[in-house]
Amino acid sequence: MRQWLVWAVLWLLVVLILPDARAGSRHRNQDEERQRGKRWRDGQGYIWTSEGRSKPLKIRLVPGPNGPHTPAGTLTFYRNVPELESSYSVIPGKQTHCVYHGLTMFDLAVWSPLPCVTCLCSEGRVVCDEMTCPTMHCPSPATPPGRCCPVCMEPDSGLSPELSGDSPVPSHPEDHIVPLTQEDIQKIVWREEEEHHEEEERLKRKDEARKKRRRERKEREERQRKMVEEKRREEEEALRLQVEKEEEEWRTKIEEAEERRRQEEESRMNEERRKEEESRMNEERRKEEEEQQKEAKEEVEVWLRGDVFQMPTKEEELLPLLVPTYPTKTEELKEVAPEEEEEEEEGEEGEVGEDEATVVLPAGCDISDVSMTCENVQLVHFPPLNVPELKSLSLEGNNISSIPAGAFNGIPNLEWINLKKNKLTSAGIDPKAFMGLKMLRRLYLDENLLDVVPCDLPSTLQELKINENKLRGIDENSFQDLSSLVILELEGNLLSEGNVDPRAFAPLIQLSYLRLGRNHFRTVPQGLPKSLLELYLENNLIEEISETVFNRTTNLNVVSLRHNKLDETKIAPMAWFNHRTLESIDLSHNDFYLVPSYLPKSLVHLVLVGNKVERIPGYIFAHMDPGLEYLYLSFNRLDGEGIEPESFFGAYHSMMELCLDHNQLIHVPLGISEMTNLHLLRLDSNRIRSISEESICDPEQQGETTLVAIRMENNYIDAMDVSPSAFSCLRSASSVVLKPQKTTQRIHRTRH
Repeated sequence: MRQWLVWAVLWLLVVLILPDARAGSRHRNQDEERQRGKRWRDGQGYIWTSEGRSKPLKIRLVPGPNGPHTPAGTLTFYRNVPELESSYSVIPGKQTHCVYHGLTMFDLAVWSPLPCVTCLCSEGRVVCDEMTCPTMHCPSPATPPGRCCPVCMEPDSGLSPELSGDSPVPSHPEDHIVPLTQEDIQKIVWREEEEHHEEEERLKRKDEARKKRRRERKEREERQRKMVEEKRREEEEALRLQVEKEEEEWRTKIEEAEERRRQEEESRMNEERRKEEESRMNEERRKEEEEQQKEAKEEVEVWLRGDVFQMPTKEEELLPLLVPTYPTKTEELKEVAPEEEEEEEEGEEGEVGEDEATVVLPAGCDISDVSMTCENVQLVHFPPLNVPELKSLSLEGNNISSIPAGAFNGIPNLEWINLKKNKLTSAGIDPKAFMGLKMLRRLYLDENLLDVVPCDLPSTLQELKINENKLRGIDENSFQDLSSLVILELEGNLLSEGNVDPRAFAPLIQLSYLRLGRNHFRTVPQGLPKSLLELYLENNLIEEISETVFNRTTNLNVVSLRHNKLDETKIAPMAWFNHRTLESIDLSHNDFYLVPSYLPKSLVHLVLVGNKVERIPGYIFAHMDPGLEYLYLSFNRLDGEGIEPESFFGAYHSMMELCLDHNQLIHVPLGISEMTNLHLLRLDSNRIRSISEESICDPEQQGETTLVAIRMENNYIDAMDVSPSAFSCLRSASSVVLKPQKTTQRIHRTRH
């Protein structure tokens, strides 16, 4: 108790001395700081600067150590700093005293009952401030003995000896503790505020730098995105141009192949005619040799009998052969000099001479045995000929515009007449010009100016060609009496279903080959003969195929409808479904989006090149017997989802050639490995990136393989990623074409 009394006296002396000293020091510091332009705090809690008074600090009272029923509390200051710092202001008021743990404290008395806790007697209330340590930004902060917060140990910090730890600090809470002065507290507050402003400026600069980097990164990413997008557009444009170019090349190749096929067909027919002519000539030569041998034998027999006179035979009385022409200024006469033969016989007197025939032809013409050719020699009239044994006559490439009535009287045994590329008109051909030709089998009138079919053609005619003329119609009697006609070609005219009589083809009971391409048909013409085997209607305007159009043509084998306006909805379901002989259909270059359904059961060869096909429906070929063998779907729009697992069902054991090139496939279609009879596979010019081991060759398949060739160039395949067993079913590795491939941006892995 005595010790507490000593302490109370000491505290009373401190309380009496400290306020006056602190007030005087505060006034002196405020005067000095006004001169330096710094801030200071007055006794009412306001902060002063050289410009004036600022907003006061906010004070919150919380219950003190005596509980909520005592006047004591805790004084807490709030400022815009990251951490709170101990500070308080003495508010002058009524002079009174406080009682704290039995001790009487005068007004404005300050004491520290515990470390980091400072109490103040203010108008009869005990207010205690629990200090919170501030964040130190000095290189070596240190906590002095007896203190709870670290301080900076700098020689010029301007702190009092109590802050720097120079003065002794009681080691016991009840020892005498020298409290912080208002000046020290104010300096700490100002320094912390300056450090806070510096920290805010540093954070602001850091945030601005971060925003700048983010903005620059976004701009860089935007530029890269635009560059990638531009490059992608350029690649797509280049790919589109390449596909169009390849499609054009492929179309040209197909047309060239068609032209070659036609030329080969003509060459074959010419070869057959030549062989027939050679056979006929050999037969005639054999007969002549037999006749000569017989005559020689008779002459020997006559000589042995001694007869010296013999009446001339009927053949010897014939006049020399003469072929007259219409000479012009530019024509030259070709003269064959007579040949003289003298035979001398023993026992006979006199000489017998025989003159051979003289033949005069226009320049550039040629005649041999039974054929005569006058092509591209600028004839303007049909030449009057008198060669009864003539079988073949070609006047192609002249300017003949008419054929008179008796033009063929001197050559009645003609079997083949070629009048292509002249200027013949229907009015210029006499109605009875061809009536005397009882042996005529082939008549070619291509590339003239005819607008109707010539009338009264010989009934023996087997082949008639009137392509590239101006035919405006075919009536009921156009082919009257032409029951032997087998081949009829009327391409490149002005024919349509409106000007072709449905009964026009009725007389053609043996017609097998009909070409009506490059006309103006919108539907398949009606009345086609039952005997028809091949029908060609390419390059027309055909939009639909009805159910009845092929009802009579039960023997039809080939139909070509390329370059028309058909799609899968314009073909009647039963148009040709039940045909048992229709094996080949060409629907190239139309408007198909799907492979059409209800195809003929007997179909073997299907061509859909150059359409817009996006999908092959499942089981589309399942009903065919014996099965589809050739499927051409080049230059379409098939992609990874366009071919189903069941698309080729029914053709696994029959398919021989499958062309899916120039599409948009991203992988090898399913079902190809199950095709046991496949010979040729084309997957070039697609978007395929990989080939699995079982996509083409079935590892479980036994026996000899049939696959001969595979083309997969112009894709995105990395040859290093292809497994060697992917093509194990091929007869030879050289049968696989993988180069060149399109370039990509991916990084190729290196195999070690």
